[in-house]
Amino acid sequence: MKNSFLRRSTEISAMLLALLVLGFGAAAHAHNVTPGDAGYIQEIWGVHIVPFMYLGAKHMVTGYDHILFLFGVVFFLYNFRNVAIYVSLFAIGHSITMLLGVWYGWGVNAYIVDAIIGFSVVYKALDNLGVFGKWFGHQPNTKIATLIFGLIHGTGLATKLLEYQISEDGLLPNLLAFNVGVEIGQILALCVILIVMGYLRRSENFSRYAVAINVVMILLGLALMAQHIFGYFHSHSH
Repeated sequence: MKNSFLRRSTEISAMLLALLVLGFGAAAHAHNVTPGDAGYIQEIWGVHIVPFMYLGAKHMVTGYDHILFLFGVVFFLYNFRNVAIYVSLFAIGHSITMLLGVWYGWGVNAYIVDAIIGFSVVYKALDNLGVFGKWFGHQPNTKIATLIFGLIHGTGLATKLLEYQISEDGLLPNLLAFNVGVEIGQILALCVILIVMGYLRRSENFSRYAVAINVVMILLGLALMAQHIFGYFHSHSH
């Protein structure tokens, strides 16, 4: 009886922790840099490696759109090699467009790119549920999709950073430091996600949890899409 109670308690705790990972940061906005950090970015010049690493890590850990997508990517990955491959593809895509976007000043409407990022969460959750094979009789290449959505996530970050007009003095080292920080934050987030998944996968009810969590991801992704689409039309109505 005691073992059964402990096992059930562990399952419930893991479920709540998983939902916390999915929903955390709900009070924030995707890709936002806090006002204090934005002011700091605008006022400094020269090379500042450690502060930009900190800002990059902070962005990743508090960027719930990134966390949701990353959670979906590793949801059904059971060995370290596959986790490393998929996370690396996401990191490569994210890094390319973030660095080049800021360096060359590529501007994309923030509402549009963030709506697409919301779609990436919906896409990955549908993929986890096997919907594409059932609907279309074809399973898209998950590695290519992860890389493409990584490029989009990086574009979203670049678009936000461009708004703060980072000084060109020390720009490249600062951007590289920021990107290193993003990857450190990604590793920290991944560790939490893998711990959660470890608890969930030991549960006899994992298949039911898997469906429920991915449905929640779809709803959160749709909410992100709706929020940014509304924001786009609202900003163009004035």
